[in-house]
Amino acid sequence: MSTETEPATVAAEEVTPHREPVLRTVVRNPTVVTFAVLVVIILGFTVAEPSLFFQGDNFLQIAQNVAILTVVSVGTTFVIITAGVDLSIPAGIVLGEVFSVKALAMVGGLDADADATNAGYILAALAGGVLAGLVIGGINGLVVAYLRVPPLLATLGTLGAGLGMALVLQKGVNTATYALDPVGHGHLVPGVPNLIWIGLIAVVAGFVLLHMAVFGRHTYAIGSNPESARRAGINVERHLLKVYLIGGLTSGIAGFLSVSYFSTTSIGGHSTDNLQAITAVALGGTSLFGGIGSIIGTLIGVWIPAILNNGLVITGVQPYWQQVAVGFVLIAAVWFDQLRRRSRDRF
Repeated sequence: MSTETEPATVAAEEVTPHREPVLRTVVRNPTVVTFAVLVVIILGFTVAEPSLFFQGDNFLQIAQNVAILTVVSVGTTFVIITAGVDLSIPAGIVLGEVFSVKALAMVGGLDADADATNAGYILAALAGGVLAGLVIGGINGLVVAYLRVPPLLATLGTLGAGLGMALVLQKGVNTATYALDPVGHGHLVPGVPNLIWIGLIAVVAGFVLLHMAVFGRHTYAIGSNPESARRAGINVERHLLKVYLIGGLTSGIAGFLSVSYFSTTSIGGHSTDNLQAITAVALGGTSLFGGIGSIIGTLIGVWIPAILNNGLVITGVQPYWQQVAVGFVLIAAVWFDQLRRRSRDRF
């Protein structure tokens, strides 16, 4: 009888799926870990300064401050998931500002008697920002996908060229405008700035495209293994072009939002925006090696440096230490990504 039951026992053992402990599964989820880090940071500052930090107005101000970076980071998430990088973000933002004010000038939005409630001014400026972003993104995509230039060098080149072109177009002088104040300082919903809603719209659009559409599956496939994606029938070059167009588009829109919020172009004011966006995406759990990432994680990653900066200011820490804290958090995020990749390769 024992000889008859042994094969059945072995077969049962062979087909029984391996179930990992729940804790290990949770820890491997980068979004969960990132959210846990954010909660810990919020709790820490709440305990330290409950009367100043944990207030609705404070969080509303933080949300408004990170709205433009959120838009940029959504596009950067797509690029990094493909194992690429986009250093040209400052050029896209600055050119977005410049093209926006140039479009405003064409429709009379820079005149002294311009009506700030004219929706045509807003649409013209938005079109200018979108055009600038698509130009930068298109050049990046063509050079990376079809000329096979490494993304780091390709986007570094467009960074310099774009910033130089902005200086040429502006003759080195910034342009002020108040025609876009309804976007930068308006409130369609009382108490909630429009910039916050725009940031949320970008997050929702990015989430749908990355997590609920075929485009997102192709993006993950290319980031995991471009050759396998090509053999599966995906046009890798064309898809990379689209991804970099998305990255450029979000930068151009961010330029439009920036000139709307600050009421002036800022040719030299966005030099570190690329590093901020990459930091937010990395903190959100998107792997710098490609193939892993999420829009929700990026949203959380945008908030971590903002909460750190805000909390450190409220608690009276010198501003110099803010960059140190954010830097160490970024190193920890990349280290955790390395551990997660090694753990995944072992199982």
